[in-house]
Amino acid sequence: MNNISINSKKKIIFYLLVFQIAFVFLIVRVFFIQSINAEEYQKMAYEQQTRDRLIAPKRGEIVDRNGNVIATNESVYSISVINSQIEDSEKVATVLSEKLDLKYEDVIKKVNKKVALERIKTKVPKETADEIRNLNLAGVMVDEDIKRIYPNNNMASQVIGFVGKDNQGIIGLEAKYDEYLKGKQGKILTETDARGVELKNGIQERVAPTNGYTLVTSLDINMQKYAEQTLEKVVEAKGAKRGSIILMNPQNGEIYAMANKPDFNLNEPFTINNEDLKANWENMSQKDKNDALNQMWRNFSINDTYEPGSTFKVMTSAMGLEEGIVTPDSHFNCSGGKTVAGRYIKCWRSPRSHGSQTFTQGVQNSCNPVFMEIGESLGADKFYEYMEKFGFNEKTGVDLPGEAVGIMHKKENVGPVELATMSFGQSFQITPLQLLRAISSVINGGELVTPHFGTKIIDENGNVIETFNYEKGNTTVSKETSEQMKVILESVVSEGTGNKTYIPGFRIGGKTATSEKLPRKSGKYIASFCAFAPAENPQVIALVLVDEPQGIYYGGQVAGPVMKELLENVLPYMKIDKVYNEKELDIEETREIVVPNLINMTVTEAKKMLSEEKITYEIDGSGDTVRTQFPPSDEVINFDGKIILYTN
Repeated sequence: MNNISINSKKKIIFYLLVFQIAFVFLIVRVFFIQSINAEEYQKMAYEQQTRDRLIAPKRGEIVDRNGNVIATNESVYSISVINSQIEDSEKVATVLSEKLDLKYEDVIKKVNKKVALERIKTKVPKETADEIRNLNLAGVMVDEDIKRIYPNNNMASQVIGFVGKDNQGIIGLEAKYDEYLKGKQGKILTETDARGVELKNGIQERVAPTNGYTLVTSLDINMQKYAEQTLEKVVEAKGAKRGSIILMNPQNGEIYAMANKPDFNLNEPFTINNEDLKANWENMSQKDKNDALNQMWRNFSINDTYEPGSTFKVMTSAMGLEEGIVTPDSHFNCSGGKTVAGRYIKCWRSPRSHGSQTFTQGVQNSCNPVFMEIGESLGADKFYEYMEKFGFNEKTGVDLPGEAVGIMHKKENVGPVELATMSFGQSFQITPLQLLRAISSVINGGELVTPHFGTKIIDENGNVIETFNYEKGNTTVSKETSEQMKVILESVVSEGTGNKTYIPGFRIGGKTATSEKLPRKSGKYIASFCAFAPAENPQVIALVLVDEPQGIYYGGQVAGPVMKELLENVLPYMKIDKVYNEKELDIEETREIVVPNLINMTVTEAKKMLSEEKITYEIDGSGDTVRTQFPPSDEVINFDGKIILYTN
């Protein structure tokens, strides 16, 4: 009996101990739930008892430097269904498919989905949304939404970019500054029962979205339109593959305009702009469609590289002056080419030559042998040192995604021939923006700037949230060299190959280029022109590129007139006043003439007519009859301009 009694006592004590431990555990657990994790469990309970529908925030606007809207929003609506609340699924599917112009089969699948909330369509116009709301269909939700709008359609399309269905930036500035522009989603919270059905007298809470900030850019809508209108005309007239114009402040890197043609409509970014592809679009694979769209969205000015040709001679000239290899009056002789390491490299003017000339005249004439001699004197090591100073081995830092970087030979692989061709802009590739940045440093006193669009972020009340600062890079050349280069490059426009850009009263500097595309002898070229004004204190620098112009393809003759037309609009708009020199004050020197039609005339007849009108001309070819001419008839040129007659 005693043994049983002792065992019973032990069991009782054991059970009591277990009970006490369990009791303590429960007390600790209750304390933990009610105190330590109270907030988390309250949140979980709230989520079980409520249903939330997201509210899209208002995406921040993108504006130009003057506050003009480039990207904005309009109020639209999204239509959704809650399966547990639908009373007549067939009726709901029928109405929504008709009102939203959707296939019934697709809508009924979504209506019958056993999920908390199913989106039927977004970006629905207010009128349609109101019609659906007024029908009071059980289980159908009509919520506010935002649609991105681009008032200028195609303007600066590759620069601005666009947003996807979720209002997230896809390319361009929309993608780069997405974190500032996107804002934060809001919610509509509704009390429900265990089955997810809204309670009739339940509380509905609205958590307002946080709107995005506004991006202020350096773009100028008017300058952008000038650039696009001018570029579109030349691309169409010359049957070119594409074209690009960049306008920038060379002192601080602010980009006023960046135009690319062809472009696309930002309000319909998935509509292909190529008529041949559009006709065959339905038969293309998804991969081919994606490739075509990516190509359409591509920004040639920063995403692609090319051989700059003679515009690069600006840098070679600056290297020669900076190293004391040449002075503006140094003497050179062009015999039509130069033999380098046993290879004869022609001047662009070959078989004719430039003969005896100063260094300044060599730049005016864009004479290849002059620059080959400078390159030879510099040597590969020093040449590459300057290439790095000018930033050709790095990205410019422009605030756009997908920027490419220059492609150059490894220095150890550069022999005399490679160095010679590099000296006049061949055998390596850079982006158009890299070139513009480098030339800017040559004319702004030697400072390498960072090209950019974004200047500041502001809220809806105009308060500045953040100002963007862009550091300056390497010093490329001295101020003395910069001053010399500005004078020399001004003479290129007033007296040399850039004369098609000459505008009486404006001091313009610049350099032309005709770049032969790879593979050589393919007959494909890029005509380009880089110019800046006023030459003595540059406030704007511009680069024009015309890719694969048909017929005449020389930079001075194709891109020169484009640059002139561009600057004739831009410089007065920037309130840069004309200042005439004595020569320009002579009315005879500044009057303009309409180019006569000389085609099919004999060379003798054409010469006589032009001589009587005191018009400068040049004969190209050995034929007896004028086959074509440049500029074409009826074009207006300066009195001291030149007409070229082609006889072959």
